[in-house]
Amino acid sequence: MEIQETEFTLEAPDGHRIHGFTWSSQRTPRGKVQIVHGRGEHSGRYRHLAHALVRAGYLVHAADHRGHGAAAHREGRLGDFGPRGFAALVDDLALVTRHLRGLHPRLALVMFAHSMGSFAAQYFLPEHSALVDGLMLSGTAALDLRDPKRSGARATDFNAGIANPRTPYDWLSRDPAVVDAYIADPLCGFTPDPAATASMYAGAQRIAQRDAYAKVRRELPLALMTGDRDPVNDFLAWFTPLADRLRSFGFTDVSTYVYGGARHEPVNETNRAEVITNLIAWVDRVVATAGEAG
Repeated sequence: MEIQETEFTLEAPDGHRIHGFTWSSQRTPRGKVQIVHGRGEHSGRYRHLAHALVRAGYLVHAADHRGHGAAAHREGRLGDFGPRGFAALVDDLALVTRHLRGLHPRLALVMFAHSMGSFAAQYFLPEHSALVDGLMLSGTAALDLRDPKRSGARATDFNAGIANPRTPYDWLSRDPAVVDAYIADPLCGFTPDPAATASMYAGAQRIAQRDAYAKVRRELPLALMTGDRDPVNDFLAWFTPLADRLRSFGFTDVSTYVYGGARHEPVNETNRAEVITNLIAWVDRVVATAGEAG
């Protein structure tokens, strides 16, 4: 199968230009998947996942966050979310999703969001859930529990659970090739400035409350994915409470995928074939259910 990669650009209300990619084939797609990348990386790292999804029959889109990607690198703005901080990043996410919703509007749209992207999706969910037919959070955590002011978590601690780490980024994956490619990538490895990071946690307490989800349909399919050696959720200490919380809020379709021995990036792990197969099976179910409902 020939997979086509094209670029798209959208303009946010404040003039910021959002850059993204679309992956497609000549086949008529049966659904759409929006990939939302994490901190200190970019959409291009998900090309292998996009290709697998296209081969499974999906139209796939991904956009670079503010302060991320080739444009931010050229402008010397890596790690800078701008004056509105994380709130603007979340607004961009909704703008992209709304745009994608308008493309092939009869097709179901599923969001896959990783790490910092999953935190943006947690903010997105209470206000914009009508735009998606399913949401999977990868390498995620309950943001209020992860908040460094409460938990003491520090980025420098990420390798703490790894015996004799080879590099500062071994916490990402057990696959050394993945880690080495990350280190060699000029668009990876940076940390957002302190103000940007602080803005990410500013509303964390709010999205931990049941009433924040008053407008979200409780049958919306949700899934959470992680490795049990993921330091970003403190080896499940901040992952399991998020899944439990969503169920306690009345969500009736919450799936969890926990991979033994895996670290922060399940789709880049040594067992990524298994992970991606399970991800696609979940997307298939969501899209089929949305089609029945439609």
